[in-house]
Amino acid sequence: MARIVLALPFEAEDRLALEAIRHGHEVVARCPTAHELAARIDGFGTSGDGSPDVAIVAATERHLTASLLSICDEAGVRVIALIDGEVDRRHAASLGLLETADLDADWTDLERMLAVTPFGPEQIEQEHEQEHEDSIPQSAAERRGMVIAVWGPAGAPGRTTLAINIAAELAAAGASVALGDVDTYSGSIAPALGMLDEAPGFAAACRLAGADSLTRAELERIGQRYHSGHSSFWVLTGIGRPSRWPELSAHRVAATLTQCRSWVDFTVIDTGFSLEHDEEISSDLFAPRRNAASITTLREADRVIAVGAADPVGLSRFLRAHVDLVETVAEGRVIVVMNKIRATAIGLKPAGQVAQTLSRFGGIESAAMIPFDPAGLDAAILSGRSLADAAPRSPVRTAIRELVASRLLPPEPERRPRRRLKAVRTRQVGTA
Repeated sequence: MARIVLALPFEAEDRLALEAIRHGHEVVARCPTAHELAARIDGFGTSGDGSPDVAIVAATERHLTASLLSICDEAGVRVIALIDGEVDRRHAASLGLLETADLDADWTDLERMLAVTPFGPEQIEQEHEQEHEDSIPQSAAERRGMVIAVWGPAGAPGRTTLAINIAAELAAAGASVALGDVDTYSGSIAPALGMLDEAPGFAAACRLAGADSLTRAELERIGQRYHSGHSSFWVLTGIGRPSRWPELSAHRVAATLTQCRSWVDFTVIDTGFSLEHDEEISSDLFAPRRNAASITTLREADRVIAVGAADPVGLSRFLRAHVDLVETVAEGRVIVVMNKIRATAIGLKPAGQVAQTLSRFGGIESAAMIPFDPAGLDAAILSGRSLADAAPRSPVRTAIRELVASRLLPPEPERRPRRRLKAVRTRQVGTA
C-alpha cells in the first residue's frame, strides 16, 4: 500500500482518488496547486506523520513546479506527472521529470508504475532516446522557442492590440508565452493590460543580459503574470519614459530574446514603428541607437507580423514602410495583417478591395484580414484584459484566433503509439 498525494484538475483528481482507495492505497492529501502540495509535504515532515510515498500531479505550470520537485526530492517522495498533450510533456521534461503517464490513463497503468522499481541508468538512457524519437522534432530550430515580432508603421495601426491578443490566443492553445515591449517611443503593453511599469521588465532583463546574469528564474522574478481562466502568460513591460531607450541596446535585446527562447514556447514582442538607421551617420559609431531594439527584434524573430490599418491613409503608410521592412527582414518570415477592415472607410467589400490594393501596389498576397469591432476593443481596453476575456465573441478575437491557428501554431503531428510507462527523472538515480 502506498501513501499518495494528488495535485490534479478536479475531474481527474476525483477519478484517481477513488481508484487509488479502491486498490488499497491511502490518499493523504489532495491539493489544487503545486504550491499548496509542497506546503503539505513539508508539513508532513515537521508534524512527524511521515512523508507520503508518491505524488501524482498534472504536468501543468499550476500543478508542477521546480520548487515542488525540490521539496519532494528532500522528502524522498516519488513524483509521477500526468500529461495532456505536447505542452505538458515539454514542461515536465524542462524540469527533468521523465516519469509520466497520460492524464486519462487507467489506474491499472499507474498501478504498474507504482510497482516498478526505478530504472537504472542504461534503461533511462534508452527510454529517453525513445521519447525523443517518438515526439521531439529533430531540427534545432524546432526545438527552441519561437520569437514573434509585431510591427507596423506610424499611425496606430493596432500593433499593441494585436500583440496582446496573439499572446492570449497562443496561451489559450496551451503554449507557454511571454509578451514583451521594446517600443522605444511609446510602450503601451502595461497600460493596455492595467499593469504597473515603474520597473520595466524588458529593460531589467536587458540589464541582466548585459551582465550575463539573465536566467529563467530572473525572468520570472522581473516578469508580471497576466492571469485569466484560459490564457495566462508572462509580461515584460516596456519603458515608461522614452528617455530610457539607451537601455535597450542591440546586444542586450538579442541576448534577452535568446534566453526567452529557452524560457517559453512563444515570445511575442511589440516593436516600435521606425526602421530608420540614421543614427549610424553619427561621428560616434558605437553610440546607442534608438531604433536598435526594434530592428534587432525583427532580425531575430522567426515570424514578423506586419500590421497596417485598412483605410486609404493607413494603406499608403503601410505600403511605403513595407519596402523598408523587407530590406530588414527576409520576406518569407513576414505575415501581413490588415487591421480595422470596415466598409465605412474603404467601401463595399472592403476585404477584397484591400487585398487588391496590396497585390497591385505591393505585390503582397494572402494577407490576413482583421475586422473592426469598436465595442469589443473598447471593452478590452476599459477592463485591461485580452479580447478572449473581455469580448470572447468579438469578430476581432475570432479573426486573431484563426490567424494564430493557421499561421503561428505548428500543425498537430501524427504520432506513433507511445508506451504509457516512462522513465524516472535522471536526478533520482544515484551516481557511482
